[in-house]
Amino acid sequence: FQLTMQSGSSSNGSGSWQRQLLSNVHWENMAAGVAGGLLSTLALHPLDLVKIRFQVDEGVGASGRPSSRPVYRGLMHALSSIYRTQGLTGLYAGVVPNLWGAGASWGLYFLFYEAAKVQLQGGDRTARLPAGHLMGAAAASGAVTLMFTNPIWVCKTRLCLQYGLGSGTSVAAHRYRGMLHALYSIARLEGLPGLYKGYLPGLFGVSHGAIQFLVYEKMKNQYTSAYQLAANAKLPTLVYLGCAALSKIVAAATTYPYQVIRSRLQEQHRESRGALRVCRDLLAVEGWRGFYKGLLPTLLRVTPACCITFVVYEHFATFLMPLRHAT
Repeated sequence: FQLTMQSGSSSNGSGSWQRQLLSNVHWENMAAGVAGGLLSTLALHPLDLVKIRFQVDEGVGASGRPSSRPVYRGLMHALSSIYRTQGLTGLYAGVVPNLWGAGASWGLYFLFYEAAKVQLQGGDRTARLPAGHLMGAAAASGAVTLMFTNPIWVCKTRLCLQYGLGSGTSVAAHRYRGMLHALYSIARLEGLPGLYKGYLPGLFGVSHGAIQFLVYEKMKNQYTSAYQLAANAKLPTLVYLGCAALSKIVAAATTYPYQVIRSRLQEQHRESRGALRVCRDLLAVEGWRGFYKGLLPTLLRVTPACCITFVVYEHFATFLMPLRHAT
């Protein structure tokens, strides 16, 4: 997307535009995003764990399927099986990188998104932007954020899939002791490509954030217009909840297949495969339904998670912003 540069093409004008953009970067947006991401992730991580295990499961009769991979009959069976065999610790496998990833992702996303949006508004936070500008700001923010967080998501996937490593598979699987050990091990054994596995389908997932933020902003605009409120007015908590839930459901339902592909690229139990091969194998063995494996636990997790994140963000940002002007 293009940010309007009112000062023309001169070097002084360019410097002025850059200073204006930097002035729109507020730490309050990042702090509010981090808080929302951490709370929602801590509350709902077990559903994220089950989602990933469903996504990578090719079925009992699949060729090359690791013998150590557990078989789950459904969401409740998966949760109860993990708890019965590993306790609460098992349900929170991979929670550390998930907390780091969620905190960093939401913090950076809101930081870049709000800065880009205010720039497009010309500094007027009450101005309403067209759909194209909102999607552009969200997509660009998602792409930049993914550059920083993809290695964390690889670690999270690997830690969530630690079951019976080393048996029944040709992959030189590794037992990770934690997030830092996973980062070090992946970097040492697989190099930079290992840390950025799933990056390309992750870029496709940028459309997820673009759709979500577009629907979220449009629903808020509809509400403020109907009640003749300013575009940046503080709204009731129930309004934030409704906008967040519906926007997340729409985004998740329309872009979910990329998450399945990314999880299969990032897992440690299969030989390295490209995104196109994963898509071809998945379609040939499991059909189009395979692209939606784990959708139920995903919706059960991301909908309340998104509600928590956005409500905490909106209220936290509203609380923090006046402090900037008071200091």
